[in-house]
Amino acid sequence: MSALESLTDIPGTPVFTGFSASRGLALNKMCYSFNDRESREAFVRDEEGYMARFGLNDAQKAAIRARNVAQLIEAGGNVYYLAKFAGIFGLSVQDIGAQQTGMSVDAFKAHLLAQGE
Repeated sequence: MSALESLTDIPGTPVFTGFSASRGLALNKMCYSFNDRESREAFVRDEEGYMARFGLNDAQKAAIRARNVAQLIEAGGNVYYLAKFAGIFGLSVQDIGAQQTGMSVDAFKAHLLAQGE
């Protein structure tokens, strides 16, 4: 295994690579647009139309509909742009962490607290 491959082969951890960036370009452009209040409002008014405007693929659309940030990362989303999406729906860092670990939000919060002891 090459040094680069070892950096991108972390079990259970999607690593954002050039390939991920290319695959997630439409999704990341859409999420970047959420820096603008009018864009956020347009998305909330017509999610399907907004996704079509940016050319999201079926996996990205399904993850958006599910409000699942972990699936969006798998679909090529960059976590920094996805934070804009999560903010529209009031998803907290704990909500996203729970999605990524497969825990409930309460279990994830308890896990975090236990790590601090």
